[in-house]
Amino acid sequence: MSEPMLGAAIELLDLQKRYGDVTALANVSLDMPAGEFVTLLGPSGSGKTTTLNAIAGFLQPDSGRILVDGSPIEAVPPHKRNIGMVFQSYALFPHMTVQANVAYPLKRRKMPKHELQRRVAESLELVGLDGMQQRYPRELSGGQQQRVALARALVFRPRVLLMDEPLGALDRRLRASLQLEFKRIHRELGITFVYVTHDQDEALVMSDRIAVFNNGSIEQVGTASELYERPTTLFVAEFLGDSNVLPGVIADGPAGRRLLGQGYELALPEAAALATGSRGVMTVRPERVTVVPDTPTAPRRCGNTLAGRVKQVIYMGGIRRLEIDVAGFTMLAQEQAGTGAAVAAGDPVLAVWDADRSVVLPDEQGEATAGAVTGSLEEV
Repeated sequence: MSEPMLGAAIELLDLQKRYGDVTALANVSLDMPAGEFVTLLGPSGSGKTTTLNAIAGFLQPDSGRILVDGSPIEAVPPHKRNIGMVFQSYALFPHMTVQANVAYPLKRRKMPKHELQRRVAESLELVGLDGMQQRYPRELSGGQQQRVALARALVFRPRVLLMDEPLGALDRRLRASLQLEFKRIHRELGITFVYVTHDQDEALVMSDRIAVFNNGSIEQVGTASELYERPTTLFVAEFLGDSNVLPGVIADGPAGRRLLGQGYELALPEAAALATGSRGVMTVRPERVTVVPDTPTAPRRCGNTLAGRVKQVIYMGGIRRLEIDVAGFTMLAQEQAGTGAAVAAGDPVLAVWDADRSVVLPDEQGEATAGAVTGSLEEV
């Protein structure tokens, strides 16, 4: 675009929203600096879209404040908040050309024709649709229609862009391509992006920071690496990627502090701060687990070691995943194809990992079950 665009800082303070007996938002607070790409991540019904709609002005919170550059906007109608919005459904006018769809917000603002045409041309060039002005939505692919929706949301130069599951209706390859496009556009424009998704991969790829929602509250906020490597709750560890979950009780011993579980005794990472006698869960990512054949001559390796038997080996292109039956539960291991030991279903193996590459969290309900947990929250 010919003129620089500046993002706005957003601050959410103790937002609450109830629908009868259902709590949609419970004291949601979040600071989003100007120009940041923030993703609101969580399962359906977790409160992320309710939060987005509150920022947009489509719903009023029961209590709490929404500040944009320090000014409250709760009483400002949606069309005066200078906030762009992109929906999953595109929401394009089918009877209008691409040109007319993108120009619509500017016509509502009664912009002079020459300035309107220049803005539309710039927006379409930004999203890679230059030359398609006279096409209709029905003549475009799903990805192209989403680009038109994005151009329309940016054409009036908002300081904040809200996106609600914008890639949900697209196939996997197209989603991956548009994720990189969104990152490029954010980098070029410098405005504040607030993006809602339940897709962990989308959040990890695009975001400066991620706010993980659960049951109307924010569980943790951080960068992708912070959330993945250092989750502070079991929900975050389970939802953001795959995790092996090993519950037990914290105990002291001659060899140091340990986690005592059913059929295993594991060394704790140095950073573990749980009190002796408390219940905890050790989470370790599958790519941190090394698998070696369990033979009489197998070298004993440093780190936590559990003996088991391979249930199945799954090839996923350049990645090989192993499911291992260990003490009655399933552990996941993941490695680059062709780099690990040659093992097959039924082989006895050792699953080994460095204690400091795991995380120990409170088992708040005391109900965690040992096993591999996938990013879709389904136990293997």
